[in-house]
Amino acid sequence: MSGLTVIDTDILIDAALHVREAVDYLAALESQSQLAISVITHMELLVGCRNKAELRSADHFLLRFRVLKLNEPVCDAALGILRQYRLSHGLAIPDALIAATAMVLGQPLASKNQRDYRFINGLQLLSYPGATP
Repeated sequence: MSGLTVIDTDILIDAALHVREAVDYLAALESQSQLAISVITHMELLVGCRNKAELRSADHFLLRFRVLKLNEPVCDAALGILRQYRLSHGLAIPDALIAATAMVLGQPLASKNQRDYRFINGLQLLSYPGATP
């Protein structure tokens, strides 16, 4: 599976809110690869909806992205990542699953919150303009 870029939830939230930086960043990435999200990101965005109108809007927005489902290799990788980084870096379960999805597929992850992922060995983390270091 080549030519994918996995997008983290934080960038999608900004893009859905029409933050120019996020919109432009996604457009640049999309010109080079297919945009994808973990099913965890999909769930996080749906949980953030406050009403049915926002849910419909989120569903429409997410049609642009390939949704990557969890499977046994991703779950195994996420467990390994959590074992390695939970205590030392406070890695959260959703972030471990998102990182593991990108790693198992051998694809890069784009995130605005670089500090959530930068310590994970083997993860190809893309830079983001104005990212939190």
